[in-house]
Amino acid sequence: MLKTKGLEGVVATTSSVSSIIESALTYQGYDIDDLAEHASFEEVIYLLWNERLPSQLELTHHTKQLTSNMAVSTELINQMKSLPVNNIHPMAFLRTIISSLGLYDNDADNESLEANQQKAIRIQAKIPTIVAAFSRIRDGKKPVSPKSDLCFAGNFLYMLNEEIPDKVSIKAFNKALVLHADHELNASTFTARVCVATLSDIYSGITAAIGALKGPLHGGANEAVMAMLMDIGDAANVENYIQNLLADKKKIMGFGHRVYKDGDPRAKHLKEMSKQLSMITGENKWYDMSVKIDEIVTAEKGLLPNVDFYSASVYHSLGIKHDLFTPIFAISRTSGWIAHILEQYKNNRLIRPRAEYVGPSKQTYKPINKR
Repeated sequence: MLKTKGLEGVVATTSSVSSIIESALTYQGYDIDDLAEHASFEEVIYLLWNERLPSQLELTHHTKQLTSNMAVSTELINQMKSLPVNNIHPMAFLRTIISSLGLYDNDADNESLEANQQKAIRIQAKIPTIVAAFSRIRDGKKPVSPKSDLCFAGNFLYMLNEEIPDKVSIKAFNKALVLHADHELNASTFTARVCVATLSDIYSGITAAIGALKGPLHGGANEAVMAMLMDIGDAANVENYIQNLLADKKKIMGFGHRVYKDGDPRAKHLKEMSKQLSMITGENKWYDMSVKIDEIVTAEKGLLPNVDFYSASVYHSLGIKHDLFTPIFAISRTSGWIAHILEQYKNNRLIRPRAEYVGPSKQTYKPINKR
C-alpha cells in the first residue's frame, strides 16, 4: 500500500482545471503570466467553470450575472449583525454566512447542472459582499451595496471603503484575484472535492473549503508576512531581524513552496504591483523592506518568495485590514473551488482512501473493576 505523510506526491485524481508542471502554473492550459497580464477576474471565472475563455457576448452576460447577484438579503445582513463580529475570526464568520446562504436558496439541494451553475454564480457574486459587510459591521458602519457599473475587483474595494477606487488599485486587486483563483489540488480544494464526492451540496463544499483555508498552514501566510513587516518597522532593521530569525532557525513566512522548486511564478506579478502601489501611497517602506528580506533569504537559504510574500504589502497598500487577507484569498479561490466541485460532480466517485493501522493489537476487554 502506497503511504506518504500529508499525501505528498500522491496523485489523487485527474483534473483539467489547473496544472503545476515544472514550476509553471496554468488555468485550463493558459499560462498564469499570460492571464495575470491580460485577463479580468470575470474572464478567469468563466474560463475555470467552462474550460474556455468567453466571447465578448458571453463575458458581458457573465459579468452582468455576477454583478446582479452581488447584493445580499436584508435577512442575511441582520444575521451578520447578530453575530459577535468583534470576537470571532473573520474566516469563522465567512464560514458561517456562506453556510447560511444555502438556507435561503430553494435550489440548495437541486443537484442538476443548471441549478449548480446558478448556485455557483450566486456564491461567487455574494462572497465579496459578505467579506466587505463583515468589515464594515465590525467597524460600526452600514454595509455598502454594490454598483452595477463597477467590475468585480472594483466593487469589492468600493463596498469595503465606500469610495470609488482608482484604476491602479482596481488593476492590482484584479491581478491578485487572478493569481489566487486556483492552484491544483491544494488542501482546501481537496476538502471541497471530498465533501461533494458524497453528493453533498455545493454550499457544503464551499463551507468545508473555507474551513480548510482558515488554518494558518494554508491561508494565513500573507497575514503573517504583514505582521513580520510591522514588527520590523523600517528597512534599516531588516538585516538584524532576518539574521536573528535565521540564526534561531525560525520559519520566515512567505518563502518556499512544496510544489515549486524554481520559485512561485505568481510572486513577480505581486512584487511589481506592490512597487506601483507603494509609489502611489507614498509608503515605500513596505515594498523596500520586502525586497530586502527577499534578497537576504534568497541568498542565505536559497528560498524564493511565494505568492503570499508580496501580496501582503499589496493588500496593505490597498487599505485592507490584515485579518481580511485570508477572506480575500477565499473570494478569489471560490472560483477554483467551484470549478473543481463541478468537475467532481461531472465524473464522481466517493473519495475514500485507506490508512495503515499502527495502533496496539490483540487487546482484550477487561471489566471496569479490573482496569
